[in-house]
Parts: sequence; C-alpha cells; structure tokens
Amino acid sequence: MAISVKLDDLLHDNRMTLTELAERVDITLANLSILKTGKAKAMRFTTLEAICRELKCQPGDLLAFEDKEPDQ
Repeated sequence: MAISVKLDDLLHDNRMTLTELAERVDITLANLSILKTGKAKAMRFTTLEAICRELKCQPGDLLAFEDKEPDQ
C-alpha cells in the first residue's frame, strides 16, 4: 500500500490505547484496528477529523505516502 498509517506512533505519543481512542471517536475497535494495521481501503473524513481532534494532530501526521515504484 502506498499510504501508510502511523496510528501506533501517535497513540504512543499521546499515551492512549486503541480502545480508548475507539471510545472517544465512536468507532468500533475492529474498524480502528483495520485502520491501524494498514488494511483499510477507505476512511471517512469525519473519522479522520475525529482521530485528529483526539490525538491533537494533523492528517499528515497520521498518513504518509510511500512511493514503492522504482525510479525510471
């Protein structure tokens, strides 16, 4: 996947568990876990907004683009 999710780092920085974040943003633990492991195919902007609000971060702090194509 070219987009990586840095949720683990942000949770650690904020001393918060995945369960606590799930409760705060009103998303199931299963769906948040899918996002954390990078298996999510999409995310609603409202979910992104809620995560950023609770973790006090910007979307770019949570998501990163990794170009896996070799240079030509």
